[in-house]
Order: sequence, then C-alpha cells, then structure tokens
Amino acid sequence: MPLHLTPTFRDALAAADRPLVGMWVCSGSALVAEICAGSGLDCVLIDMEHSPNTLESVLAQLQAVGGYPVTAVVRVPSGDPVAIKQVLDLGAQSLVVPMVSSAEEARAAVAAVRYPPHGVRGVGSALARSGRWNRVEGYVQGADDHVSLVVQVETISGVETAGEIAATDGVDAVFVGPADLAASMGLLGQQSHPDVVAAVHRVFDAVRAAGKPVGVNAFDPDLAHAYADAGASFVLVGADVTLLARGSEDLAARFVGHREA
Repeated sequence: MPLHLTPTFRDALAAADRPLVGMWVCSGSALVAEICAGSGLDCVLIDMEHSPNTLESVLAQLQAVGGYPVTAVVRVPSGDPVAIKQVLDLGAQSLVVPMVSSAEEARAAVAAVRYPPHGVRGVGSALARSGRWNRVEGYVQGADDHVSLVVQVETISGVETAGEIAATDGVDAVFVGPADLAASMGLLGQQSHPDVVAAVHRVFDAVRAAGKPVGVNAFDPDLAHAYADAGASFVLVGADVTLLARGSEDLAARFVGHREA
C-alpha cells in the first residue's frame, strides 16, 4: 500500500508562496487537536517539551488531525534518539528538535531521524505505524522522503552558529524560539526586547544565506507580522492552552466583573 499522507513540513514549505501560519497544540487532547486542525491554519505543532503529552496522546492527536488538510509537526522533548525513534514510529513525519545550539547537535538530530548507515534510528517498521506495519512497500529504504526535520535555535550560542546549523545536511528548516533565547541573553520574559528581536533577525539572515527556510514563535500579532515581512517562512502565532486561558479570562472580566460591580 502507498503511504497516503499529507506532505511533510519540508514539502509544505517548498510549495508555499507565502509564510505558513500555525499554532501549538499543548493540551494533550485529541479533540482539541482536531478542532485546531480544522481551523484553516497551515500547520499544528503538537508539543512534547512543555506539555503533558505522552506517546499515547501524541498518537491519538496524529490520528485525529490526519483527515484534515493541515501539516502535523511534533516537537520532541529533546534530541534523545530514543525519544525521536519512538515518535517517528508513531507515524509523525515532521519533527522539531529543541535546543540545538551547534552544528554538532544538528548532526546528531539528523542521525536520530535516519536509518543506518546514515543514522542511528532503530529499525522496527514491522511493529510501527510509521510504515503501516510493513504494509508500505519500501518504507525503510525511502524513509527519508517521509521525514522532515526542523531544529530549534533558542540560545545565544545557537544564534552565533545558526549558519552552520542550517547548512547541516538533513536539516530542512530552522525554528527560532525567542522565549528561551531571551532567557539566554539575560532578558527572561522579554521576547519583544529590541536585542532579542535583533538576535532573531541575525538567525533569519544566517539561515536564509544557507538556503534554508526559517521560522519563529511570535504570539504578539504585530511582531508576528513583522517577522513574516522580514522573511520568515513560517510563524507560530498561538497555542490552544493560551487561547483558552485568555478567552476564559475575558469571559470572567465581562460577566463576573460586571455582576460584582
């Protein structure tokens, strides 16, 4: 059987004629993931780094969004090759590996998503959803075609080596995380600080010079538009949990506050 799935994030970026727009799914809920997948956004990023997601909940979310014209990307909790192998075996085709600050770490991430002899990914396609339990002919031999790797630059050292990271063979895109970047610069919680924004632009310039797409996390609408105008190929503009938090607070302010007044 052929692997009839949505394009990888690499393919979606290559086909796009504008910056792709996406959101995080951090709730761990397949139902919420499905709601977000039908929103009209280009991509949903299922998070395992800062969210209560397990392998089982990620699997359920991948299945829930699979029927929608949206690209599903999973951020693994770290560059651990065991964690990466397990998420790939679930059928995730597009991964974000966080906290990549050097070309060496980028090469390790590439090795983790590739089968030997070009990598260290364990071979278990007969047991895994990725190759549909050996129902996809030639999956192991062509696995690289089904996997897209994005590495996340989130430290000042990563900014300094962004060009080398982007030039690493097997890295399909670079994603800038301004929150941790701000913290590494001694500006915790100040993602919109001019120095942080300038560092993000430095990554943009280095990655684009290496010929790779670059994206950024930007929940502030003005900053998101500015980054898109500055050449970002993709922008993450929100998260399910923050939308629920702010929306419920707005309800409380309008109705509870009104009654108490």
